[in-house]
Amino acid sequence: MTIKPNRAVDYHSINDLELAALAADRDPQAVRTITTRNNQRLFRVAWGILQNRTDAEDAVQNAYLRAFSSLGKFEGRSALSTWLTRIVINEALGAKRTRERQRQMLETDEVAVLDLYREKLMQGSLDRASNGEQAARQQIRGILERTIAALPEEFRMVFILREVEGLSVKETAEALEVVEGTVKTRLHRARLKLQEMLAPEVRDVLQGTFPFAGPDCDRMTSAVVAEVCGPGL
Repeated sequence: MTIKPNRAVDYHSINDLELAALAADRDPQAVRTITTRNNQRLFRVAWGILQNRTDAEDAVQNAYLRAFSSLGKFEGRSALSTWLTRIVINEALGAKRTRERQRQMLETDEVAVLDLYREKLMQGSLDRASNGEQAARQQIRGILERTIAALPEEFRMVFILREVEGLSVKETAEALEVVEGTVKTRLHRARLKLQEMLAPEVRDVLQGTFPFAGPDCDRMTSAVVAEVCGPGL
């Protein structure tokens, strides 16, 4: 049963405790506000652990269901977003353990695991570029996603929360339940590792950037010839 508030509520300005209380009472707009604010961060965190878009979406949805069923436990000691982040981390880690057990069973039975292939197929269909600029952006994004995915998990999670989501050192430490010094150390190592891993891929991509051929090349050639040799030559 949905309980409607007795007064007009500015959902974007009320504090976390008030928003959580409304959501606990199944107020639709409160639930919508919470999910809209946190969807992207939670998805990125889940992807950082599972490295699969479908599994990450499932983990976020399950985390939301778990969170909304226990909002009465939220005491406001940390931000609501941090509280949700911890829940989705636990959910994703649990999903990862389950997936690894299933994979081990499949490998024991010599059954091919096609998850990675299916993921690549879905990426290809969703990310097909419509023009050169979009294709370049997609290529760069793909390189970054692959490189971040290749980081060790402890580095990857810190990097996503700090560099992608923009959390502070303190917020990241709270979300991951580690001390702030650990966040700083892991972020530093993640940056060094990314720099090392990205260098050859970026160099390869740069070889094909800023093309100057076809009509552009012909136009330049004609202009130079006309300037040097006179018009009509």
